[in-house]
Amino acid sequence: MKSLATILLVLLSFSVNAENWPQWRGPVFNGSTTQTGLPATWSKTENVAWVAPMPGPSAATPAIWDDRVFVSSVDTKTKDLLALCLNRKDGKVLWQKVVAPSADRRPMNSRNNNMASPSPITDGKNVWFFYGTGHLAAFDIDGKELWSRDLQKDFNKFAIMWGYGASGLLYKDKLYIPLLQKDKNTYVPGSDLSKKLDSFILAVDPKTGKDLWKQVRPTDAKEETQEAYTTPIPCEFNGKSEILIYGADYTTAHDPETGKELWRCGGINPVHRGDVRVVPSPVCCDGLVFMAPPKHWQAFTAIKDGGSGDVTATNVAWTLPKEMSPDVCTPLVYKNMLYVLNGDAGRSMLYCIDPKTGAKKWEGQIPGKTTYWCSPTCADGRIYSINEAGEVAVCEAGDAFKILMTVPLGEGACFSSIAIAQGQLFIRTGQNVYCIGK
Repeated sequence: MKSLATILLVLLSFSVNAENWPQWRGPVFNGSTTQTGLPATWSKTENVAWVAPMPGPSAATPAIWDDRVFVSSVDTKTKDLLALCLNRKDGKVLWQKVVAPSADRRPMNSRNNNMASPSPITDGKNVWFFYGTGHLAAFDIDGKELWSRDLQKDFNKFAIMWGYGASGLLYKDKLYIPLLQKDKNTYVPGSDLSKKLDSFILAVDPKTGKDLWKQVRPTDAKEETQEAYTTPIPCEFNGKSEILIYGADYTTAHDPETGKELWRCGGINPVHRGDVRVVPSPVCCDGLVFMAPPKHWQAFTAIKDGGSGDVTATNVAWTLPKEMSPDVCTPLVYKNMLYVLNGDAGRSMLYCIDPKTGAKKWEGQIPGKTTYWCSPTCADGRIYSINEAGEVAVCEAGDAFKILMTVPLGEGACFSSIAIAQGQLFIRTGQNVYCIGK
């Protein structure tokens, strides 16, 4: 019996440590994972399993499943948009596909974004790549294309000033793609400005690529405020599931099966400014949904989940001062605590918040002279953040603010959040993918 118990304990330890990172915010959609045994110290050379050179930059976070690492990238030489699969054991390229050729790329207004910003998604059998050009493609894990389509051909040119930057969501056998955009396309020359464009969330059959439903998302937001760069996040509470969308002055909850809007909460733009686009995605914890208003314009807000219709006047649970609200970084939940990173250059602040009450447990400034555009991730009691210059800050997720170490990789520009899987860290810089750990 003793030997059997030992074997079961070893198997349980292996299953916990073998957790994958299937999409942008990880296995539980909040930036955290149960991974343990991560290296306590590392550098650009120490505890580095491998370094894989990339053909160009990307803001996409890698997706990892078992021994496969999936990466999106621009090819600097050809300007093609690429889907890559790396071997997790040694970093070698197992396959590489051109999903969108250079002729299909749209000029960018922002140096902080390119058409390879959306993160890939995998379920261990197949992988889905999406790009700011609207190209959406599915492959099996061995690189065989299953289907592909161009959403801009299906639903008009995207009307987003800084280029499409949201990621898709795979949840309960549906692939969700958000499009929160301006109602008139003033960004593409020759567009018909008399034609009103919809913002919507699209549900796609991941097996076939065919539309399951399209839910139009109305708003009274104006101008650029109609646009958002946020990813849908699922929320499960009291036995019910919702898909949360944040942007264009509202957070909305949708039925995962039909797309029907269940409730909406506003209040983040009471004077209807037209220049407050949203970048941070929502995150939920124990029946609360958290909204980070853009540009430190209004208070960081916690919403009580549930209800129907407009719940702005009834469901606000608590708020934080507007200077604590991140402009870009999506908050993190780890072991029932909320971590908020305001990544402004030269004064980047990390806050630990009790999600139930909004009480601040601690705060501290994390090192680095450039902006933290990437969202923090956490495992094994450590919070990992990387700034534009490629400086990684590791903080303790404990009772007090503590910087454990900083690692200057120095390979900017870095806009990809750090992924954690299989007992390793995966860091996408402007030039390489690093695998940190045994």
